[in-house]
Amino acid sequence: MFPLITAPFLLPQPQLLVYTLASEDCLSRRSTSVRKDGDVVIGAFFSLFTCFYLTGTIDLQPSKDVFSLHLLYDNYQNFLAFIFAIEEINGDSHILPNISLGYEFHNFLHSHWRILESFFILYTGQDEIPNYTCKRESKSAAVLAGTSEIGPLVEIYKFPQLTFGSFDPVLSSNGQFPSLYQMAHRDGALALGMVSLMVHFGWTWVGLVITEDSDCTLNNCMPNASLAWLPANRFDMTVTDGSHNIYNAVYAVAHALHEMLLQKAQLQPTGDGEGVVFSPWQLHPFLKDIKFKNSAGERVILGDNRKLDAEYDIVNFWNFPEGLRQRVTVGHFSPHVPPRQRLSLDENIIEWATEMTQTPRSVCSESCSPGFRKTPQEGKAACCFDCTPCPEGEIANDTDMEQCVKCPAHQYANNQRNRCLQKSVTFLAYEDPLGKALAGTALSLTLLTVLVLGLFVKHRDTAIVKANNRSLSYILLVSLTFCFLCSLLFIGRPNTATCVLQWTTFGAVFTVAVSTILAKTITVVLAFKVTAPGRRVRRLLVSGAPNSIIPICSLIQLTLCGIWMGTSPPFIDTDAHSEHGHVLIMCNKGSLTAFYCVLGYLGSLALGSFTVAFLARNLPDTFNEAKFLTFSMLVFCSVWVTFLPVYHSTQGKAMVAMEVFSILASSAGLLGCIFAPKCYIILFRPDKNSLNIFGEKTHPK
Repeated sequence: MFPLITAPFLLPQPQLLVYTLASEDCLSRRSTSVRKDGDVVIGAFFSLFTCFYLTGTIDLQPSKDVFSLHLLYDNYQNFLAFIFAIEEINGDSHILPNISLGYEFHNFLHSHWRILESFFILYTGQDEIPNYTCKRESKSAAVLAGTSEIGPLVEIYKFPQLTFGSFDPVLSSNGQFPSLYQMAHRDGALALGMVSLMVHFGWTWVGLVITEDSDCTLNNCMPNASLAWLPANRFDMTVTDGSHNIYNAVYAVAHALHEMLLQKAQLQPTGDGEGVVFSPWQLHPFLKDIKFKNSAGERVILGDNRKLDAEYDIVNFWNFPEGLRQRVTVGHFSPHVPPRQRLSLDENIIEWATEMTQTPRSVCSESCSPGFRKTPQEGKAACCFDCTPCPEGEIANDTDMEQCVKCPAHQYANNQRNRCLQKSVTFLAYEDPLGKALAGTALSLTLLTVLVLGLFVKHRDTAIVKANNRSLSYILLVSLTFCFLCSLLFIGRPNTATCVLQWTTFGAVFTVAVSTILAKTITVVLAFKVTAPGRRVRRLLVSGAPNSIIPICSLIQLTLCGIWMGTSPPFIDTDAHSEHGHVLIMCNKGSLTAFYCVLGYLGSLALGSFTVAFLARNLPDTFNEAKFLTFSMLVFCSVWVTFLPVYHSTQGKAMVAMEVFSILASSAGLLGCIFAPKCYIILFRPDKNSLNIFGEKTHPK
């Protein structure tokens, strides 16, 4: 039967042998094995052909009576490597001298009864089962097989089995198959090598061709892909991994036999001197410890615990897909060196597919550039994604980042969102346009207030100055001067001193100003409402008792400020979030409760002054400033009532500027509403600045 199998291998094209049911009887009676005798025999199971029934063709109707033999050309090299290794050992005088190796080959059919039959023929030396008459003596020392399908069977007899297929870690775990030896290296680094190659070329969307027995499975191929153009040539002159492992397996058995003979352990020569007699299980101690170098200088180790991960050649098919598919080694991967040195590749000799001159792109989605992060596409593979810009304050400084990284508090993201930049320190400085405008306004208003004070001092003996309580006017003008100047504490780089003085100075000087207005208003009411004052009221007016309101109110405000400074005083703080790209240095008020207590107390004084002035608005109007006091307090209260919501809605330097503006606006409102009419009369209408006008208005003829 064997010539029928080998003959098609000499033909340039594959042959399909079709048999009827009648010829199957002939086939089943013939042996599917090939044997060469020797002192010791090594068995082997190879799949050189498979047998299956045809379910229908163009010319034949479906019938179980028709089957075919499909020849597996790629496995023929395994058979040749097996024979070559045995013949090479027989011709080597340094290993197993005076002992000849034979072989017994069985075609491996994926059928349980065929597997049992082939093994027992090899193990017992009998051609028919069951049969208790031995036709020949079994000299088998071990068996080679591509898979572990016969593993449980040979384990019963402790028969050494060497597999030349891919390494399977399951077979080496838990001591399940102590009689089985895997010739292949551990392939745990195979996936790492493939990933390294993909990373090198930047590929994320690839197809894998995986060979399982005689079938070919294509994963992740495009739906419109076709295999019609693949060449039909069958033979490859390059030694496959399976053939290489078979060659090493034969030598491993030979070296184990050689060691066993040298030590003369449990070996008994046959009586007629024609060979050696031993039990196959006696080879196990020698196989487990065997290590040698093959003819290529490679170290071969059978012990699973001492096996190293395999090293891999990277092969490129030249003239693909239409040529001879010449395999050229273009690189190497070794897991036994540092990570950066594991992959070596010569891209100059790589030949890509037809009409490709550059390394092909193999991605589902193009890489996300810095400044973008990957967003997975729902229902698609992990390498399919969209690129989403990083949000404000976050960056992606590398390609294909899964998540954006938030910049530290003292840094900010640039416009491209690919780098964090150092934030610059900022504050409401005198050099800023806004700072210059506010400082200039404050100094101008201060100078104006000083001029008004000088004007009042110069005309201190005139009726309009004397009639409105000259001393209170002086106090009010001086306090307004300091109100304008205290706004300068909010401009410039903050420090501990300015932070403490900002609101305490504001609270003190504004309390003096508002309490002075309250004293002036009470004086006006007492002067005009009491038409027939008694001795007590007259004594109060003469003694200046209303003026005592100023120190009393100021003392209360200073007490509140003292409590504020003693419990939680203002301090220097930074704000890294209000202004993009800047860290704002500002004064933190410390206790907000104390801050609002100071403002609330000042507001209550202003409301009291407004109420008293409003009640005196209809008194005789010659030199009566009740209306002006009413309007001034209305402006003052309006400014600070507006200040609160605007203050809480602004941030950064704008908030500081709002504070300065409110101080200047409220102070200017007091200055303008109270003193502008008086200055107008003093400068432009001196004829009205006399006591006669006062008498005419109050006692008309």
